[in-house]
Amino acid sequence: MTDDKPSKKVADQYDRGYDYTTYWDDRDYEHAAEEAAIRRLLEGRTFARAADVGGGFGRLCLLLRQYADHVTLAEPSRTQLEAAEEVLAGTDIEKVQTQADDLAFEDASLDLITMVRVMHHIPEPSKEFAELARVLRPGGTALIEVANYGHYKNRRQFKKQGKALPTEPVSIRTVSADEPDAIAFVNHNVDTVVGQLAGAGLVLQRKLSVSNLRSQTLKKVLPTGLMVGIEKALQERLASKDFGPSIFLELRRS
Repeated sequence: MTDDKPSKKVADQYDRGYDYTTYWDDRDYEHAAEEAAIRRLLEGRTFARAADVGGGFGRLCLLLRQYADHVTLAEPSRTQLEAAEEVLAGTDIEKVQTQADDLAFEDASLDLITMVRVMHHIPEPSKEFAELARVLRPGGTALIEVANYGHYKNRRQFKKQGKALPTEPVSIRTVSADEPDAIAFVNHNVDTVVGQLAGAGLVLQRKLSVSNLRSQTLKKVLPTGLMVGIEKALQERLASKDFGPSIFLELRRS
């Protein structure tokens, strides 16, 4: 189990001088891979009301608007929402400051929820999953991305050592936390997360393996367009093996 779980969850953990928009500089492949996964999972479907939970500065909201009549960016960070003002300018996408474990939505009021690159920061997600289930209507869809500790490299390493993969989240923090409530950085066991989601009433329908070519070496030698083309061909094929560092889960509210 990770040892850097925050003492409490606070909305300003990304309001401490960090510009998340710059994180996406030179990450065109990762962004395109995630958009490709969402398109694949939502292809041919339309929704009335959708929310991107923990959606940062609205990076994926414009894509969601292609599938939903009304989209809300549900983000805890004030500075992220300020950045979203520019990204989402001229659109009808709503912006709400709210935490994933205490969402500012009525019961069963949403038809679609996405939560991408958020589990990376939640060592124990039971409250968040309960909230997602509460605000999602019965039969509604949730797309949840999981930072996958059991990706191919780790799975091969553990097998070589004759060890089983951890079932608990694993801290991957590379530097010491600068404050007692500093945001967590963890990777998860996908099977454990699927079980936790089922316990909250969110039942797995499909999954995709995403960012399968995430490698600085490959980025230096392969054009982004080629990497994205290969990525699209691999997302379904590698899903059953939980190959990639990012697993997208499509879930239905029971």
